[in-house]
Amino acid sequence: MKNKKILITGSLGLIGFETTLFFLEKGFDVIGIDNNLREKIFNINTQYKDKLSFLQNSHRKNYLHYKYDIRDKNKIDDLFKTYGKNLSVIVHAAAQTSHDWSVKDPFLDFSVNSQGTLNLLESFRTFSPHSTFIFTSTNKVYGDLVNSFDFKEYTNRYDLPQKHLHFEGIDEKFSIDQSMHSLFGVSKTSADLMVQEYGRYFSLKTGVFRLGVITGGGQSASFYQGFLSYMIEKLINNEKFSIIGYKGKQVRDILHAKDAAKAFYLFSQKPGVGEVFNLGGGRKNSFSIKELIKKSKSLSGRVLRTEYTKTPRNGDHKWWITDISKFKKSFPEWKPSVNIDDILSEIYKTYESR
Repeated sequence: MKNKKILITGSLGLIGFETTLFFLEKGFDVIGIDNNLREKIFNINTQYKDKLSFLQNSHRKNYLHYKYDIRDKNKIDDLFKTYGKNLSVIVHAAAQTSHDWSVKDPFLDFSVNSQGTLNLLESFRTFSPHSTFIFTSTNKVYGDLVNSFDFKEYTNRYDLPQKHLHFEGIDEKFSIDQSMHSLFGVSKTSADLMVQEYGRYFSLKTGVFRLGVITGGGQSASFYQGFLSYMIEKLINNEKFSIIGYKGKQVRDILHAKDAAKAFYLFSQKPGVGEVFNLGGGRKNSFSIKELIKKSKSLSGRVLRTEYTKTPRNGDHKWWITDISKFKKSFPEWKPSVNIDDILSEIYKTYESR
């Protein structure tokens, strides 16, 4: 690439921080935007100051930070006026990320996820149309249609028969209609479609990545987001972990944020127009809550204390495995590289040291 500058929103969040580190290692100058809104709305310690201090001390020549709100169009425009001509890539990872929390303030949720994305797209189109725009979407755009499948119930998980069309996971052709999404799912769907449309309508290089459970040691634990980190935190503190619905047999595929960052990089090297990919750990990296609890015992030698709520969240997935075959076909050098045992160990060591 001629211009090795990248703008990353949410640059100190889980995905944004790993993406920042990845592109710094590739020799890029990074312009980061992050106002730490998640600490305020989730009432958690996000390690914002520690991450920013690390970047400013270790990469002071290559990392420039702006504590901007992506809803402030004037500031976003000013930033693109300054750097837009030299940007190769834009990775938009800033978001209100919680299914549950979105009900508390639908206006904030939609303004961040949808209006904030539109602000960035317009600045991208106006001041940096040669760049590649990458958006971190979510599998919640598909709603809960997957729950209509005829699952088999096993001792520790729900699953599909091997001959089922979607046994290997849900692909990009799966319908986003006729289902319940959650308010968060709707705000992200709006942004997802807008990114696609800016690509197709204006012939811009855009890529939408519909993500499932993305995790790692850099995730801030909360009841509202990052269930795996939240589970490990409860284990360390010997507190009860709440299992909400589906007997703890609900299934998710899990991907380390480092592998998501690598996928963004590969796409930036060979971008498409209005492209969409489902990205996750795939079937080999899929686990139920009960299976993860069983694995967590090896971390501390004790069993996680749990409490159970029978009623599931509105719109929540009973089962989700991501079909990652489309992305792997386009970029065969990519694959999930961090297994679940290493992910759990990383999270445990991170939280134990705090």
